[in-house]
Amino acid sequence: MQIVVDLTRCQAYAQCVFLAPEVFRLPGEEALLYRPDVPDDQLERVRQAAAACPVQAILIGEAVRADAR
Repeated sequence: MQIVVDLTRCQAYAQCVFLAPEVFRLPGEEALLYRPDVPDDQLERVRQAAAACPVQAILIGEAVRADAR
């Protein structure tokens, strides 16, 4: 699965880091870092992270392809 994080929307609340630390990182006060190709064993955690994002900055799967158009 592919994800994209809209870094202009991200406010560094770090809910995604808490829920899926193998995919998302927030080093210091810098911008969020993430793996755009999500490993199969992390899919559910990433879905939970996207749902928990207060600003809905995480796009998953089909939303990523639609946003790229």
